[in-house]
Amino acid sequence: QVQLVESGGGLVQAGGSLRLSCAASGRTFRNYAMGWFRQAPGKEREFVATINPGGYYTAYTTSVKGRFTISRDNAKNTVALQMNSLKPEDTAVYYCAADLWGAGSRDGKEYDYWGQGTQVTVSS
Repeated sequence: QVQLVESGGGLVQAGGSLRLSCAASGRTFRNYAMGWFRQAPGKEREFVATINPGGYYTAYTTSVKGRFTISRDNAKNTVALQMNSLKPEDTAVYYCAADLWGAGSRDGKEYDYWGQGTQVTVSS
């Protein structure tokens, strides 16, 4: 069983920054690929970013490239999403997820555990 708890969401003006963090339980965190997804009201959940277990491979959805950075600290069992130059269209509930068997995927179906989500609201 893996528990994921997100934090760091909030309200920010367009152009501002937020840093999301996800704390994971389990002694084998270093073996999981981790991902961030988001879901805006009335829209389907979408992939945002992923990072492989070792932290040396990352991938992003096109709309956040150059603005968001995913990172992980395997000693602290945490994964972070640094979000800069935020736009109103980034407003969503952000979820972290753990993929116990893969190397990092854009497909939410590959992930085995999900957090409860944290709200990010960007005002114009």
